[in-house]
Parts: sequence; C-alpha cells; structure tokens
Amino acid sequence: MDRELRYAAVVALGELGRSHDYRDRADAAHGLAGFAEMHEAFGPLRTLVLDPDDTFVTRVTAESLLRRQDRVGLAIVASALAEADPNHGDWIHTAVVDVFSIFSHARDNAIRLCEELSQDADDRVAQGARQLHDLLVEIDPVLRPA
Repeated sequence: MDRELRYAAVVALGELGRSHDYRDRADAAHGLAGFAEMHEAFGPLRTLVLDPDDTFVTRVTAESLLRRQDRVGLAIVASALAEADPNHGDWIHTAVVDVFSIFSHARDNAIRLCEELSQDADDRVAQGARQLHDLLVEIDPVLRPA
C-alpha cells in the first residue's frame, strides 16, 4: 500500500469536499469514505456528514460510510449523529435504514459494533453510537438466515 499516494488522494478529496457545488462535495464524500481508516480523512468526512448547505451531501456521506460496515465508518457517523440537528439526523437515519434493512447479519454486526463504540473514550462517538444502536434495533431486515 502506497501511503504517500493514499495521503495525496485524501488531501485532494478533502479539497473537493470544500467546493461550493454540492455535487462535488457528495463525490468527495463518496471517495473519502474509501479512505476513512486514515486519520486525515476523519475531519473532512465528519464535516461532510453535517454539511451545512445541502442534506444530499449528508445522505451520500452517511451511506458511503455505513456501507463500509466497519467500526471506522460507524464511528464517524456516530460522532456526527451526536451533534446533528433534527434535519441532518433524519437524513442519517434514512441512510441507516437503507444500508441495514436488507441483511440481518449486517444489521446485527452493526449493532454489536455500536455496543462497543458506546464505550468509546470520545463522548461524541459514544453518545452517537447509542443513538445509532437505537436506530438499528428498530430495523426488521428483509433477509435472515434460513
């Protein structure tokens, strides 16, 4: 893995994420989600989840992070959810339902990760993880093991 190229990609996508055009910000968010494990991507991604100008960016960012179905993606969404206003919270909730309403194993794994994250040292992550957990337990996935 080429750390320098990955860093350059995060920097470039971070700059695109500051564009005045919501489509650029949404594209940047989608791309940055692939680099969410890099410390440098956390701030820009969290900012894009709470995009002040367009909730489409919120929706795309949250969904892209949640589709990772890992601790990092859930932690960033949880951190943002803890401070989200009701409008942003609704769009994050929509992304949660869209990502986790199909496969029960994906939803169950996300619930487990949220339980772990609810003990995180970062209060925003812990609080948001509890909120995410509450959203996830309300979902009745379509597909369950036979």
